[in-house]
Amino acid sequence: MATATENAFADLSGISVMNTPNPYDALIEASENDSVTLLSICAVYAPDPCQIQIQARYEAHRKARNGQQKDQLLSPGFTGMVLDPVLQKLLHPEQHPGYSDQRHNLVFWARPSGNLRDLIHIVQQKLLTAVPNLWLMPIDCLHMTVLEITHSVTEAEVQKHVDSLQLKVQTIADYTFTHRSRLIKPMVGYDASAMALSLVPAAGEGQSSFDDSYTYHHLRRDLYALCKDAGATIASRYTVPSAHLTIARYVTQEDFSIRDSTSSVPDRKKMEQWVNVLEEVNSWLEENYWPKEAGMIPEGGEWIVGQTKGLDFRKGVCWYGGGETVALGRGSE
Repeated sequence: MATATENAFADLSGISVMNTPNPYDALIEASENDSVTLLSICAVYAPDPCQIQIQARYEAHRKARNGQQKDQLLSPGFTGMVLDPVLQKLLHPEQHPGYSDQRHNLVFWARPSGNLRDLIHIVQQKLLTAVPNLWLMPIDCLHMTVLEITHSVTEAEVQKHVDSLQLKVQTIADYTFTHRSRLIKPMVGYDASAMALSLVPAAGEGQSSFDDSYTYHHLRRDLYALCKDAGATIASRYTVPSAHLTIARYVTQEDFSIRDSTSSVPDRKKMEQWVNVLEEVNSWLEENYWPKEAGMIPEGGEWIVGQTKGLDFRKGVCWYGGGETVALGRGSE
C-alpha cells in the first residue's frame, strides 16, 4: 500500500505531465482538448469549458486522494500515523537541546485572505475538539505554496537561487496584482501525516463579474515559466492539481491507539470515529461554504489569490510556516 508521503506527490486526476517542458501545461492542454467535446454536447453554456475541466480535474484529484487515504486509515493492516520527527523535536526542546531544523527552502507562497483565515480557524477547532493532541498551523503562518523552487537544501544553496532571481523577483511577486485567480469549495484533505484545507479553481460560480478564464493552474504555469526564464533551476517535489494550505499535523499516536501488554497499537474504533469527524467537517463545509443554487457564495467560501497580499517569495526554514520574506508582492485590494 502506498504511504501518505508517496500519495502526496501522485497525480490522481488522470493527467500525465510527461514530455511537457512546463509540467503545468499538460493539464491545461488536456482541459482545452476536452472542452471541444464538452461544447459539442452543451446546448446552453455560460463559463469557458476549459475552466470546468480544470476544476473537475482538481476535484477528481482531491476526492480520489481522500478516498485512498480513508481506505488506508481504516485498513486492518494500518500501523499508525506518520509522525513528523523534526516537528516532534522542535516541540520538545527539553528533550533535544540545541536541535534546529536545517532544511532550507525557496518558495512562492500565497497568503490566505482574512475570511479564509477565519474559516480555517473554525475548522482547526473542530478537529482539535476530536483530537486534542494535534499540532495546528499557527494562523499567521498559513500559506499555500504556489511554486516550490527548491527544498531541503543548505542555506548557501538557497542563496544562489535567490541571487539568480534577484532582478526579476519583485515583478514575479507582484504577478497576482494583474493576474488574479479565484478558488472555491473548501474541503479538508487528509492522510496519515497531516490535514489541509483544499480548494478548486472557480468556473463561473457565484454572482460575480470576476473572470475565471485565468485559473489558479494558469498562475502556477506562469510562475514556473517566469522563474525558468529568469534562470532558476526548479526542483519542485510535486505539480499535482491541488490548491491547499496545511492546517494540522500529527505529532503523537496517543489519540488513536490503545495499549496492549507491551506497546501501543492502533485502535480501529478510534480511527473510524476520526474519519467520521473528517467527513462530517467536509459535509459542514459543503453545506455552509460552497456555492448556493441562488448563485451566492457564502463569505469565506472563496479566495482570490493575491487579494490582500501579493506573492510571498520566501527563503529559509519554511517548514511549518517559518522562513524569511525576500520580496512581498502588491495585493490586489
